[in-house]
Amino acid sequence: MPLQFVDSHCHLDMIDLSEFDDDMDNVIELAKKSQVSDILSISVDLDSFPRVLQTAKNYPNVYASVGLHPCHSPEATVSIEQLSALSEDEKVIAIGETGLDYFMNDGTDPLNNNFDWQRERFRTHIRTAIKTEKPLIIHTRDAREDTLRILQEENAEKIGGIMHCFVEDRTTAERALDMGFYISFSGIVTFKNAKSIQEVAQFVPDDRLLIETDSPYLAPVPMRGKKNQPAYVVHIAEFLAQLRNTPVENIAALTRDNYFKLFFS
Repeated sequence: MPLQFVDSHCHLDMIDLSEFDDDMDNVIELAKKSQVSDILSISVDLDSFPRVLQTAKNYPNVYASVGLHPCHSPEATVSIEQLSALSEDEKVIAIGETGLDYFMNDGTDPLNNNFDWQRERFRTHIRTAIKTEKPLIIHTRDAREDTLRILQEENAEKIGGIMHCFVEDRTTAERALDMGFYISFSGIVTFKNAKSIQEVAQFVPDDRLLIETDSPYLAPVPMRGKKNQPAYVVHIAEFLAQLRNTPVENIAALTRDNYFKLFFS
């Protein structure tokens, strides 16, 4: 099989198409030229979800998730029934992006109620994932203990998923792996100051490793400073190949196999 990469997490609806002649076809074609065979476009709120889903429907190699990002408006509510209904389309293969993010707000706003709204909404997503049998896309920032605790309390090991854009320590990775989660690395792993993340990237087992762009954010070296796109996932694979002392063909094959095992087996 020719060399093929998978971008397991990006935000196609957020990409500035003015840089691509206002045509999503060009984004997908550039990815294809870089040997990116499959793309998972991630939902962050229900208002933009129809665009995310329509893009997935327009391209056979693009799939979608449905969910509310933990930084999305506290007043936005969602139910298990609502998320389940939205996930019924065959192009929706994951629930999220969900999780906890204590970095963006100090929790003092009365509406936030010390992040109770984030934690409850996180539980709703986990319960939906178990109900629909679709893996979770997990975001965690400055909230590792609560994230892991809630995953355990809600029996998230029943469905598993991805710890996306992983920036935590080895212990966190081990605990997530014990619950059946995959660990996905973004362009951050290529940054010079990301030594602790690189150490985790060396440790993660072959059968739990994934790569992602998180585009249009976090462009990897040597594209740092540019707006990210799925085509750039190859640079993350190349960096991990050097870090793990293995051919890039191996990184491409095992991360692609892991993606298909998680979402389509």
